[in-house]
Amino acid sequence: MSTLLFICSKNQWRSPTAELLFKNHPVHQAYSAGTSDKARIRISQKMIDRADVIFVMERKHQQLLKQRFDITDKLLIVLDIEDNYQFNDPELVEILEDVLREYL
Repeated sequence: MSTLLFICSKNQWRSPTAELLFKNHPVHQAYSAGTSDKARIRISQKMIDRADVIFVMERKHQQLLKQRFDITDKLLIVLDIEDNYQFNDPELVEILEDVLREYL
């Protein structure tokens, strides 16, 4: 089973929505976290270490990870999804399903 990690800023809307898409998935296990000090779940090196693939919602998240953590040898994918959606927003779900099709 591969471990997927989804990262946004506050871990309130985008990354938890992505994580929810993988609930009870037969092949992938998903977690989510945020980069902000106010994040619901803050990203840690331990979370990065256990992830097989890291998805960040925006390039700024990629830059923050590079500055704060060791992401050497990690597959990191920028999804380019702006912070314009609420949790489980149907449009966000559709976008995520489209960009994550190969994992779903």
